[in-house]
Amino acid sequence: MSASPPVAMSIAGSDSGGSAGLAADLHSFAEAGVHGVFALTVVTAQNTAEIRSAHQVPVDNIAEQIDALCDDFDVAAVKTGMLGRLAVSELVVDRVGAHPRLVVDPVLVNRRGEPMFGEPLVEHTRCELLARATLCTPNVGEARLLSGIDIVDRRSLMAACGAIAELGPGATVVTGWLDGDVVLDAWCVGRDEPQIIERRRVMTRNVHGSGCSFAATATARLARGQTVESAIHGAGEHVHAAIEAAASWRLGRGQGPIRHVRPSDDDGGTVPDES
Repeated sequence: MSASPPVAMSIAGSDSGGSAGLAADLHSFAEAGVHGVFALTVVTAQNTAEIRSAHQVPVDNIAEQIDALCDDFDVAAVKTGMLGRLAVSELVVDRVGAHPRLVVDPVLVNRRGEPMFGEPLVEHTRCELLARATLCTPNVGEARLLSGIDIVDRRSLMAACGAIAELGPGATVVTGWLDGDVVLDAWCVGRDEPQIIERRRVMTRNVHGSGCSFAATATARLARGQTVESAIHGAGEHVHAAIEAAASWRLGRGQGPIRHVRPSDDDGGTVPDES
């Protein structure tokens, strides 16, 4: 008889295209051997090419979702994704802000790096949410918004990481700066000097959900008892492999998904019909 897996909670929005948001989180939790539960914040109508609409779940219902989960499960780690409103960010601080393993993926910009929400949510993220995070995982666009630093090279990438670290998270990773044929992440624990992780760039358009998967995989690894440094490095390796595995996929007209989960046989073939 196998032992029960740890439980990780995602508080995030949906992606009807199955690439990012809760879909990516739950896939990544499962891939890392963690049982995923969730509180849904925003329902989107989207595909690989566009977001057509978004419906905000009432705050009272989000609170009920979180409370129902916390009343029944021993939640080992919590990840936040798209919150979408100041009231939801305040709710997260109230309900899970004291959790010892809280990963904040500050979803604040769109695929073009443009801010999606008002300044009150950005300011609450800066001043309240990040200060309670065990780990925060902004991408380059979100790091620009949170730090006020224009990221144009390695030096400014590290400076932005350091500026966000000053906001108080236990650890910080700024992901996905493209520098020629390599991809750079800047990371630090506490207010230590930021360091660079360099990986070979995979030339593909299929990278949608990579940020969600990075944060969710780190969350799962924390739930399993890993250190934050080990979770950061393991999440980066997982996402890089997931991008490589999906590089040649042709799903949709736009930015396709990464391969969040490896099939058990890993041959990419079809399952035979045994009927």
